[in-house]
Amino acid sequence: MALARHGSGFAAALGAFASQIHPVFMLPPLASSLFGALLTGVESLPLAGLHATAVFAGVYTAHVKDGYVDFFVRGEDDDHPLTATGCRLALAGSTVVFAVCVAGIALLVDLAAALVTAPGWAIGYFHAPQLDTDPVTATAGYPFGIALALLGGYYVQAGTLAPVAVAFAGTFLVVLSGIKVIDDAQDLAYDRSIGKRTVAVVLGRERARRAAFGLMTVGLIAVVAFATAGVFPPTAAAAPAVFGVVALTARRADDRLATMLLIRGSYLFLAVLIAATWFRPWAA
Repeated sequence: MALARHGSGFAAALGAFASQIHPVFMLPPLASSLFGALLTGVESLPLAGLHATAVFAGVYTAHVKDGYVDFFVRGEDDDHPLTATGCRLALAGSTVVFAVCVAGIALLVDLAAALVTAPGWAIGYFHAPQLDTDPVTATAGYPFGIALALLGGYYVQAGTLAPVAVAFAGTFLVVLSGIKVIDDAQDLAYDRSIGKRTVAVVLGRERARRAAFGLMTVGLIAVVAFATAGVFPPTAAAAPAVFGVVALTARRADDRLATMLLIRGSYLFLAVLIAATWFRPWAA
């Protein structure tokens, strides 16, 4: 039973499975899970690790399923490191890991914590070919998964959801949705040719850009508003300034470069928010 399309044996199979770990896309959900835990003061490191593992399994599921659909079903990709059987085995393995983590969260915390975590797998598994063909779900699916990771990370620690967690999750959802619109615009011509309805396909490149930067602006203004209202630490207001510089630069770039800049800018945005939360006692 061949699992890797290039090479044979254990090393080739392991390399093919490992190829589905994409750090650029995996780090934000994992960071959001840990950020949610940080907002509560991290009452339990093992629980934080358990939830982060569930998030990892959910995102891994998304990457494997997306690659399987794009190569074996749609024929969009030129190559894939796993065979169809390898993809199915990887999906089965990540699903088992996710299910075990959710069951552990239900036993160690409560059923509500498991219910907050569980949709992460569904978002990943059904992203392709179901959710990625609609402009709303294609755009908001990944950002919603990140927001959900934050809420789950918080709930697992606190046993409830507070306004600060919901506000941070909502902010991430809006800002990252704007970035996703720019990212999808890179494939405008191809998506249009296969009937894939992203925001760029529906609105056109220029209107989609305006909508994307509009969403990001709303998210940045929300951070300042929440900081002013005392929902966020006052120092969180620095995050929009950092991301705003990157966004202004990205406005003059093409879709590919703009996406690279904005993704890295989102890392800085998250880093500043984490620092603001970590040093909140000093602000007080």
